[in-house]
Amino acid sequence: MLEVGMKAPNFTLSDKDGNAVSLSDFAGKTVVLYFYPRDNTPGCTRQACAFAGAYEEFKALDVVVIGISKDSVASHVKFAEKYNLPFILLSDPERQAIEGFGVWQEKKNYGKVSMGVVRSTFVIDGNGVIEKVMPKVKPDTNAAEILEYLRSKQ
Repeated sequence: MLEVGMKAPNFTLSDKDGNAVSLSDFAGKTVVLYFYPRDNTPGCTRQACAFAGAYEEFKALDVVVIGISKDSVASHVKFAEKYNLPFILLSDPERQAIEGFGVWQEKKNYGKVSMGVVRSTFVIDGNGVIEKVMPKVKPDTNAAEILEYLRSKQ
């Protein structure tokens, strides 16, 4: 997993509308980049809804919120519409960003070992440098913890 002080790798992925979005598009802005396992699962839904609920506060701080999973563009459309998600969702089926940020890892669930996305959040500064890494975040508190961090920098 990437660490604080490292340059965030650029990527270009499709958003829910099929538009190509690159991390470099947001140069000069703080970006909250969160990786999650799957659309419409209980934890991922709670996490996305928490970010949606705090979205106006992120906007007030001039922060871009981006969620990334392996789900398809079509899945993201349904997920965003169902829960009224106002932020960017990017589809990464080839795991370009997921592997680039090191969040594709071995996971253990009920004794079964498999590879998957470890729910993680990165705060990237306007120069593209990672300033905060939160591995294995809790879906219910992740958005609030990031907001608290961002406010503490003001």
